[in-house]
Amino acid sequence: MHTLTGFSLVSLLSFGYLSWDWAKPSLVADGPGEAGEQPSAAPPQPPHIIFILTDDQGYHDVGYHGSDIETPTLDRLAAKGVKLENYYIQPICTPSRSQLLTGRYQIHTGLQHSIIRPQQPNCLPLDQVTLPQKLQEAGYSTHMVGKWHLGFYRKECLPTRRGFDTFLGSLTGNVDYYTYDNCDGPGVCGFDLHEGENVAWGLSGQYSTMLYAQRASHILASHSPQRPLFLYVAFQAVHTPLQSPREYLYRYRTMGNVARRKYAAMVTCMDEAVRNITWALKRYGFYNNSVIIFSSDNGGQTFSGGSNWPLRGRKGTYWEGGVRGLGFVHSPLLKRKQRTSRALMHITDWYPTLVGLAGGTTSAADGLDGYNVWPAISEGRASPRTEILHNIDPLYNHAQHGSLEGGFGIWNTAVQAAIRVGEWKLLTGDPGYGDWIPPQTLATFPGSWWNLERMASVRQAVWLFNISADPYEREDLAGQRPDVVRTLLARLAEYNRTAIPVRYPAENPRAHPDFNGGAWGPWASDEEEEEEEGRARSFSRGRRKKKCKICKLRSFFRKLNTRLMSQRI
Repeated sequence: MHTLTGFSLVSLLSFGYLSWDWAKPSLVADGPGEAGEQPSAAPPQPPHIIFILTDDQGYHDVGYHGSDIETPTLDRLAAKGVKLENYYIQPICTPSRSQLLTGRYQIHTGLQHSIIRPQQPNCLPLDQVTLPQKLQEAGYSTHMVGKWHLGFYRKECLPTRRGFDTFLGSLTGNVDYYTYDNCDGPGVCGFDLHEGENVAWGLSGQYSTMLYAQRASHILASHSPQRPLFLYVAFQAVHTPLQSPREYLYRYRTMGNVARRKYAAMVTCMDEAVRNITWALKRYGFYNNSVIIFSSDNGGQTFSGGSNWPLRGRKGTYWEGGVRGLGFVHSPLLKRKQRTSRALMHITDWYPTLVGLAGGTTSAADGLDGYNVWPAISEGRASPRTEILHNIDPLYNHAQHGSLEGGFGIWNTAVQAAIRVGEWKLLTGDPGYGDWIPPQTLATFPGSWWNLERMASVRQAVWLFNISADPYEREDLAGQRPDVVRTLLARLAEYNRTAIPVRYPAENPRAHPDFNGGAWGPWASDEEEEEEEGRARSFSRGRRKKKCKICKLRSFFRKLNTRLMSQRI
């Protein structure tokens, strides 16, 4: 039995103050930087690290980007910290989370295609040392609250086996905010809220954003500020389903678009959750020696109320609207505050940056793709990063008009890939829907609006943009600068030579929640996995001479399912 530290479900329920009411905005301080804040001094110990990750929050959906959504806490924290305005993430959930916790590109973890689905025997590679494991080595207490979405088919894949002392949250990528039910297809439904390695049936009914903020505050209340703390809060908000407490919906009752109204309410609720966590940091003596990092995990889903305006594209695409992240750092330890940083940063950079802050070390042997960017954040120095591999996905639908010839014999432009080198960004294959979508503030839009900013050309497989001069990707320079295209295609080919095989296994029916007491959870053991692989090898040898029609059909439908799921995501 894996030993857990901290607190149990019983202790959580026994705290009478553990409700949203005790930390209502009306009962807390007016916000960071106001009454009660003391001048910062040199930290006597490694800083407490609080990493807050939101889900599907659009680039436009924060007050300081001109949004119609109220986010006073985020605005205040960002204004008194450092806004990261050249910061990149991944276009969907699992890839961003895997790169955050490993410091490696997807091509170096085998997770370069899609997400980890609930029924897949797949998880974050077990041979890689995670960020919380590194921080544990440096003497940190590590806690996770929220959405995992990095696989759970074996117990070794669980957060408490990958470096976190405690965990409260969901293992899959999409649950009901109140009931914590998740369906991965018709009839394949189960409960998904876990306390450590156990199912937390008793916490059902509490809105997840509030529950997670309460748990974060409780961790701070029960932890000594004398021991360094890593608190990773991965909110489910504002991913679908669009659900919010009624009092937040009321604020946006005049907003005509229903999806946008619900989404806005969820964002504001999450903002107040961040406010309560920040208040707890001050109340329990953590704030003056803390680093608060806020990041989105991918672009907003424009068909579910999100907005990335004026950027091009949406969640699931490699246009800027899918990969340009919301991010800021707030800390009394920053040397240069109240400014905007345009230093190039990527989500892989947090691994070496935070390990460095913790007093730990990284080396070339760790195989990291991230850089320590703390001097760029804190002091305004130049970023050590000059390029970003957004991804290479060989399994995604190949572009009809791409070819090796179209890539000058260097790269098959039918393959979905994207890279940024200096001020240049290159995309090949099918980058995803490339529309510019204004905020959907009205209930309906005429058809002429929908066609206004549609991507005109589909007979294309290569795009080149000067992102510094054209951050909205409106002027394709691929035809004018073939020299730059060649250079970036060669760089893609170099990266591809370091890629490991894609791990995207077929779904296993044994993962069905009905076989696990009605809840999603680990279902395979080491021995069972080895036996299954052995049976597969034996079957392959015994049937090698008999290529039956049913086998071909299975292969066809497996590939078809992969394409359909990619489109759905």
